[in-house]
Amino acid sequence: MAWYSRFIPGRLRRKLSEYRFEIRHVIVLFAVLITFQIILALLQKSLLGGFLQGTQNWFQKYYAERIAIVTSASLELLFQNQSRGGEADADSTNNPMVYSVNVFFKQQLIQRSIEDIRLILIKDRDIYVISNGQALYSYFRGRLQPYRGDSASGADTGVRYFLSVQNDLSAHEKILSRLSNGKTFDVAVPFVPEGEYIGVLYMRISPDFSFLTNEVRANADQLSVVFSALIVVGLIAIFLVSSRAVRERDAMQQALFAEHQDYLENQIRLEKETLFTRRIYHTHHKAEKIIGFIKEDARRMTPANLDELKARVLTYSNFISRIIYDMKWYDQDINTIVNPIFNADINAVIGFIIRHVFLRITSKNEMFEFHLDLEPSIPPVHVNEFIIWEILEPLIQNSIDHGGKPSLSITVRTRFVPVDRRTVITIEDDGVGIRDELLEPGARGIRRLFLEHETSKGGPGLHSGYGCYIAYQLAVGKCGWNLEAENLPGGGCRFTIVVQND
Repeated sequence: MAWYSRFIPGRLRRKLSEYRFEIRHVIVLFAVLITFQIILALLQKSLLGGFLQGTQNWFQKYYAERIAIVTSASLELLFQNQSRGGEADADSTNNPMVYSVNVFFKQQLIQRSIEDIRLILIKDRDIYVISNGQALYSYFRGRLQPYRGDSASGADTGVRYFLSVQNDLSAHEKILSRLSNGKTFDVAVPFVPEGEYIGVLYMRISPDFSFLTNEVRANADQLSVVFSALIVVGLIAIFLVSSRAVRERDAMQQALFAEHQDYLENQIRLEKETLFTRRIYHTHHKAEKIIGFIKEDARRMTPANLDELKARVLTYSNFISRIIYDMKWYDQDINTIVNPIFNADINAVIGFIIRHVFLRITSKNEMFEFHLDLEPSIPPVHVNEFIIWEILEPLIQNSIDHGGKPSLSITVRTRFVPVDRRTVITIEDDGVGIRDELLEPGARGIRRLFLEHETSKGGPGLHSGYGCYIAYQLAVGKCGWNLEAENLPGGGCRFTIVVQND
């Protein structure tokens, strides 16, 4: 058990143990978290940039208007004082008002953000532009010339803006401003000395607070880097802990897998041994029966029937040899079953089994009788003839054992289909047929009749439910043929073997 499991409640630990959490899952989780963190940092930077830009635009406008208001108020006081002073000073050279206005304008223009400042006054429907104390003095003395569009003086921008907002200014007497090139504000403040609207104070201001926003962005980037570094450090720590936990779990799983593999190998070996034992037990009675036939033929042997009995005894002996070979090897070499050197005659094998095995047990008139319908043009097959014997004999025996009638008729038929190059072997009887549940698909879609231990006999036995299983394994599994079973409409059952000829 991992060292950290002692800190996890038992119920939660059992719940977590239901899920397999591989190291690749941790890596994917880290990649997702880091990706989300990068996206979050970029999104945060974008939103912060938008917020700072909006805030800067608002404050620039507020700053420009505040400067214009303060400047306008100061000029209104100077204007009012000069109006009350009348004709006191005939010369503008040393006039205090002229000096004050020039100083005031110069102090404003030396600021980096202020580009232009002018008084635009209306008198008798004429426009007068004042940018220094001398022009203001001349205005009071009536010697200032009206504005006639003199672009050399640089007043065109201010006058055009004034003319565009003149109606709003005279109607509402409120400050108006516009952003002309993304960073410069044109501000028009109503000029109302002694409460009378006579024009505007125009100022062109480009306030720059980018150093503040850049500093805020830099601090935000540093904070984001620190936060991301902390997350990465935390993820690395989690990765190290998780990798250690996964290694411990993998080591335990490897040990468990090795133990489970040993267990499965032992089980498979035991099952093979058991299956091999059952197979030997199932086939020993066949050998006993054939040996009995050999003994009987040996006792009946005379010079007259010597050749016939010799050939039959040799066939019996070869079958016994095949049975002994089957008992020696669980998985026989496929070349001993299917091989081009074999040219077995299916009709001959069927005839020998019927005449010299089944009809030697008892009289055919007492229990069963056979009808052979064998097509002579059946081509030979490249299969060991005793394998064919082991396939057909259990199927015929099944019809005898489970016919359920005192007198049973069994028909064995062979047909060759030239178009498909295949031979069809059918074994039919007129008994009670096969139980429906045995014809249902079982494991891997195989009918239960052909599965091991499936039988219609009343009690269990070591060689019950094994004949059809052997026939199916040999025919389908070894020879590559097709074997099916079905009940006939009029009663009885039919086994069909389809042999694909080369």
